[in-house]
Amino acid sequence: MRVAIIGCGLIGQKRARNVAGGQVVLCCDRMSERAQALSSQCAGAASTTDWQDAVKRPDVDAVMVATSHDMLAPVASLAAAHGKHVLAEKPGARRAAELDNVAATAKRAQVAVRIGFNHRYHRALRKAREIFDSGVLGPPLYVRARYGHGGRIGYETEWRAAPHISGGGEAIDQGVHLIDLARWFLGDFPTVHGYVRTYFWQMPVEDNAFFLLKTAEGRVASLHASWTEWKNLFSFELFCRMGKLEISGLGGSYGVERLIHYQMSPAMGPPETISYEYPMEDDSWQREFEDFLDDIRLRREPRPGVTDAQAALRIIERLYQEAHS
Repeated sequence: MRVAIIGCGLIGQKRARNVAGGQVVLCCDRMSERAQALSSQCAGAASTTDWQDAVKRPDVDAVMVATSHDMLAPVASLAAAHGKHVLAEKPGARRAAELDNVAATAKRAQVAVRIGFNHRYHRALRKAREIFDSGVLGPPLYVRARYGHGGRIGYETEWRAAPHISGGGEAIDQGVHLIDLARWFLGDFPTVHGYVRTYFWQMPVEDNAFFLLKTAEGRVASLHASWTEWKNLFSFELFCRMGKLEISGLGGSYGVERLIHYQMSPAMGPPETISYEYPMEDDSWQREFEDFLDDIRLRREPRPGVTDAQAALRIIERLYQEAHS
């Protein structure tokens, strides 16, 4: 699988390092020095600043899109139109409607388009899903989750603070990961309430987003994403009828990745507690790419794919509509 990386920043570099079972043949970035720097780390890879030419090249089979949000859908759409399989970073677009053409083009061209909700592939969340699917916890009840960091000097001048590029603030940045994980465990959320606020950063997008989501069955997700967390934090708790799963940390500055499984007994009382800790190197990027290759090989619908991205983006759009009204 010959891969082109479009966008050679931090995420593009991570993608390039984890192309297991494939080969990076082209690195593209509007900053030529960044494209050249990444291509020099990928044996035999070329570099370019022309993304439109990059996705048309006959020596490229798949395109990994790691650009700012405004370019995710245009790059994915043109790549699919030229018969390339696509792995585009979350959130996939600024608005759900921007992905309509991506979905239609991929269907016509019979190519796979996966959206990079990478957190599903962290070891603790993979294990949590395994336990959940085993049925020992019983039916799910609700989710409580928090995700945040503290920005950095000059954060308000970066592209994430420009709504015409980002599509929004913290809700669409880290909040979209929480939405995706909550949907993964609880299902779709037809009821959406919440609040956005800019507390600290002088920018036209929110630095805090609060979601209260409900499924048709009455399962609730309470989510908070924050750029004023100051100390990086990831916390995801899934409550079920017969137990609870608690995931914390993502490695690095977010702390060691951990999962605690609390299993209730029929007699109630203190639950049986099993802890899992993952101090080793993060393998989520590699595992995600392996699933992408399986999507292509098995001709299956990618999950998470365009449908998942659009569902998450519609929730964010409804939050913004409620906040602005």
